[in-house]
Amino acid sequence: MRKLKWMILIQFCAILLQPLPNKASQEKLTAPTIQGKDLNLTVVYDNNPCDNRLETRWGFSCYIQGAEKTILFDVGGEGSVLLSNMEKLKINPKAVNTIVLSHVHYDHIGGLSYFLKKNQDVTVYMPQSLPQSVRNTVRWAGARSVEVHKPIKICKDVYSTGELGSFIKEESLIIKTSKGLIVITGCAHPGIVNIVKMAKEMLKSDVYLVLGGFHLCWMNLSKIKKIVNGAKKEGVKKVAPCHCSGDIARKQFEKAYGKDFILVGAGKTITIKDAF
Repeated sequence: MRKLKWMILIQFCAILLQPLPNKASQEKLTAPTIQGKDLNLTVVYDNNPCDNRLETRWGFSCYIQGAEKTILFDVGGEGSVLLSNMEKLKINPKAVNTIVLSHVHYDHIGGLSYFLKKNQDVTVYMPQSLPQSVRNTVRWAGARSVEVHKPIKICKDVYSTGELGSFIKEESLIIKTSKGLIVITGCAHPGIVNIVKMAKEMLKSDVYLVLGGFHLCWMNLSKIKKIVNGAKKEGVKKVAPCHCSGDIARKQFEKAYGKDFILVGAGKTITIKDAF
């Protein structure tokens, strides 16, 4: 019996004398895994087809999800088509809290009144040069508006270039991601290479992707090649031209960019993994 008591006492002392794990080790074992946040860019309105369920019309609209704000960049020309396409893509208009309008042309702002009937709880960023009728549309719907002239921060990591160009003033959207800058254009009337340069200068970062209308469908092959070379020279990693870019330009960009060319149209979603 006495021997058994001594054995129990020795084992108990051995347990007490074992070193405790340090605090750093405990934290390392229990630290949660940190995961990045994806950015999703969905073309909901375009004259190029991608998803056969959707209608195609001349114009552009892009739904942006994953940033601090959920953004609809441009609203196409026909509101009924915009809303129908969104429904088919299972995008709830009420999920949008920010609208950004690129420029005055109807195929980019025509769907505004239709959209605002579904969701008035939005802030509309619009070029200062847009006519009073557009401001009235926003005000009468009960939504808020911000007139943009110079570059402006819309929310965390999302910016407007401000009005660029002379004859047709246009704003583009810039999203700062871990991969580089995402530049989204309506028609790129000020010149797609000029917009890229502006984005790089504003945020001191390289451009990862340019998506949207490049306004090249009326240019000849020689001029298009210069634009493609200009984008390459500026270090643009990936391109996704649509809307007014034209088939010739899209083929030239595909030839120059290979696997970094993204074919887009109505219904296409581009996901940037671990963007934030």
